[in-house]
Amino acid sequence: MTGLFELLGLGASAELLSLSGWGGNLLRGLANSLQIAFGAFGLGLVIGLFGAYGKLYGGKVTRDLLAIYTTVIRAVPELVLILILYYVGSDIINKISEGLGGGRVEINGVAAGIWVLGVVQGAYATEVLRGAIKAVPAGQIEAAKSYGMPAFMIMRRVTIPAMMSFAVPGLANLWLIATKDTALLAVVGFNELTLETRQAASSTRAYFTFFLAAGFLYLMVTLCSGAVFARIEKWARRGQPSLRGGTR
Repeated sequence: MTGLFELLGLGASAELLSLSGWGGNLLRGLANSLQIAFGAFGLGLVIGLFGAYGKLYGGKVTRDLLAIYTTVIRAVPELVLILILYYVGSDIINKISEGLGGGRVEINGVAAGIWVLGVVQGAYATEVLRGAIKAVPAGQIEAAKSYGMPAFMIMRRVTIPAMMSFAVPGLANLWLIATKDTALLAVVGFNELTLETRQAASSTRAYFTFFLAAGFLYLMVTLCSGAVFARIEKWARRGQPSLRGGTR
């Protein structure tokens, strides 16, 4: 047990390649994972909201392009997409920079991770939000139009509040997927939780200990996230009939 506490301690001795003090590295990796997950989830929500409206109310070209986007992203494994978006995106940015007379651009790992996972999240969020928007009773939209509300005001004051109760469960799943997909960024060398765990395990040969610790941290994130989204869903469903009768 003493050895376990030494391995997972928060000291800085891991920087000196000793067998203790790797807990701080795991927590830094977790912080990096959450930072990317928050950013990717937020970017995915923005893409998803505009994508959902585009698929529902856009022109034929817009709907076709969004259909291609969501189909391709959902069909190709996330790991393959991460490799494509990361390396191809970096290459395009550098070519544009060189074409404008600049040098090669050093891509920030956090920004790259948010961009890559955000594009993936956006495809799934598009479908989740599209389904939630379609679940809003048409009479509410028609009533808003009859009051002369412009389209943006209808979206802000009617559609989004009304669709929240339908969207929250799906968005909760997307958030958990985002937290787990950050582990795939280890393949491009970003120091998130999985890569930090792998480095700690390979340095100490305590593979079971460190991967079990990483699994525990992911579980804690999941449990805390579940509690938060449960409260959000309860808030979104306020005033609506419950399954047991009555209102919430």
